[in-house]
Amino acid sequence: MIAVPATRSTPRWAHVATWVLQVGLAAMYLMSAVPKFLADPAAVAGFAAIGVDPTGMVVIGVLEVLGAVGLLVGRLCGVAAVALAALMVGAVLFTVAGPDPAGAVLPAVLLVLDALVAWVRRDRTVELLRAMRR
Repeated sequence: MIAVPATRSTPRWAHVATWVLQVGLAAMYLMSAVPKFLADPAAVAGFAAIGVDPTGMVVIGVLEVLGAVGLLVGRLCGVAAVALAALMVGAVLFTVAGPDPAGAVLPAVLLVLDALVAWVRRDRTVELLRAMRR
């Protein structure tokens, strides 16, 4: 397990719970990317139904894998959570506009969880942005 020093404003249990959530989210995104890379017929059909071609499907899979890895890197986890939340906004919008609007529930839940991680890890995001400006 990764040792994370607790900041004064956030209790240690919250940091530990957030890491557990980040690992779970990373696993979800990695599992979600596999059918996209394998061009699973159900995934291809699902993306075709919302107007996304196989190349777009693979690009989304790559973004999910990069986001999942970012969630597991201490310095990048806040930024990765923001990026995945943005990806899930698109997933919710495309799914709601598609033939099965009820399918938007999972991306909406992931969006909320990504936003929660982004909020808890906002100090890391600010720290990363400051380091990039130097």
